[in-house]
Amino acid sequence: MARFLSFAAVALLGATSLFAQGAPTGAAVDPSADEQKALNALSGKIQGVIVWASSRANSNHDIWLMNADGSNPRPITKSNNVDWFPRMSPDGSTVLFNRSKSGWVPENDANYPEKWDLWMVDSDGENPRKVVDNATWGTWRPDGKSIVFSRAANVYTLDLGTKKETLIIEGEKAFNKKGVVLQEPNMSPDGKHVAITLRGSMRETGVWDLEKKVWTKSGDGCQIDWNFDGSKLYRVNPTGNGGTAAPSEILWFTAKDGKQVEKMGFFGVPKNVQLMDLPGRRSHEYFPRFSPDGKWLVWGATDKGHDHDLFDYELYLWQIGSPKETATRITFHTGNDRWPDIWLGKLPVKEAPQTTAAAAKSVEQAGQAAAATVGGPVTVENMDKLIEAINRLTEAVNKLNEKKE
Repeated sequence: MARFLSFAAVALLGATSLFAQGAPTGAAVDPSADEQKALNALSGKIQGVIVWASSRANSNHDIWLMNADGSNPRPITKSNNVDWFPRMSPDGSTVLFNRSKSGWVPENDANYPEKWDLWMVDSDGENPRKVVDNATWGTWRPDGKSIVFSRAANVYTLDLGTKKETLIIEGEKAFNKKGVVLQEPNMSPDGKHVAITLRGSMRETGVWDLEKKVWTKSGDGCQIDWNFDGSKLYRVNPTGNGGTAAPSEILWFTAKDGKQVEKMGFFGVPKNVQLMDLPGRRSHEYFPRFSPDGKWLVWGATDKGHDHDLFDYELYLWQIGSPKETATRITFHTGNDRWPDIWLGKLPVKEAPQTTAAAAKSVEQAGQAAAATVGGPVTVENMDKLIEAINRLTEAVNKLNEKKE
């Protein structure tokens, strides 16, 4: 018995050291014939992008972006720290995400805000910048001018223009419970309620009424969120199929005045609230996210393991209301893929910046035009041309000064 315990301790130590510096980077795998057929059917059916966190090129995880049909995956961050929980801005221009302060930090430490900051990066991978210190679980408000985030027991909003933080939920006071942690706070579109996953000294999901200061429990599970107009709540529940020791499925509920209408029965989960539960072994569903129009669902599923940031989760896409058999696997890599977000439409394209040399040339040309005009006879026509030349010169000088700054 002692020898067995020693062997088990050594094995556990080995498994711990295996992931001590990050997640497995894994390798690409080929889709099956049926999976490739589903991918082909999806091609051209949806325009948009999916952003997610992946360890496939960096064991500490980067933020990746791909077309919504699974094509053209590419990284948009690259650092020595852990980047995860990406969320697209309403206009598609910016990605908000969590970044560890230094090196490998497991997702289980999301309860410790002092280990994380919130960052943003443009959707083309340019201009990474830190926006909030000591924070996690950042999400956008519909107008794109503010965000919601948490620091352990507390939930805040941040005005991106003024940088003003506002405390909106003081968790230990609200729940009268020491050690409670508020994860993934998702504010309703009308700003009146916040859907929250409670952890620490409490483990449940529900909705906090900001005005009435009342908590309505949804149930067990995690990752509770709203659809685009607040008429639905959806979350992960610890029931269903799955090849792991802890099965899961995605449920959804009608929401009225911030409360779910359907109730969980004593004899199990009602069929009308079961949104997605894949058949087969790869049915440990996590990270559900509705598209902005509420017509598509993207999520991750694994066939073994549970840790969000270590095991081989693959991403799936499904048009809500269509047969569940049409759910399409869109990633094929044994690295860790998690926390997808979906945005519909064509990504905004930045105007190509004018080079300093080109700007200087514009100034020179505008100056020459102005000088030539002044050298001619003073007529109404020439005065109009002179004014136009001066305006062009002023514009060119302003652009040149912008470049120098």
